[in-house]
Amino acid sequence: MNNFKLGSKSISKLEGVHPLLIICVQKAIERSEIDFTVLEGLRTAERQKQLVADGKSQTLNSLHLKGLAVDLAPLPIDWGNIEAFLLAAKAMKSAASELGIKLTYGGDWKTFKDYPHFQLEL
Repeated sequence: MNNFKLGSKSISKLEGVHPLLIICVQKAIERSEIDFTVLEGLRTAERQKQLVADGKSQTLNSLHLKGLAVDLAPLPIDWGNIEAFLLAAKAMKSAASELGIKLTYGGDWKTFKDYPHFQLEL
């Protein structure tokens, strides 16, 4: 067991996110080997267009637009430390499995690896 918990910024970034995904994130932080933060949950269409323009997303039809996706990052954030992202992913996958929630992890994608990204499959 750890002493990690979501901070107020992370909690606020979960507003508008599907309740099952919120429960999964909350359970994951409790069991994670590494502290993490919520970078983004629900997005506007304008934000999504900017991410595509910046090359940080490949679709204008992101599940973030429906509150069905979250982006998480290990703390401290080091974009080059993929192992840290994988530890956060391990916690999310474990929590999802325990809760019976179907989750897709962007780090498992074959072409565009999106290590912070998790999306709910309904």
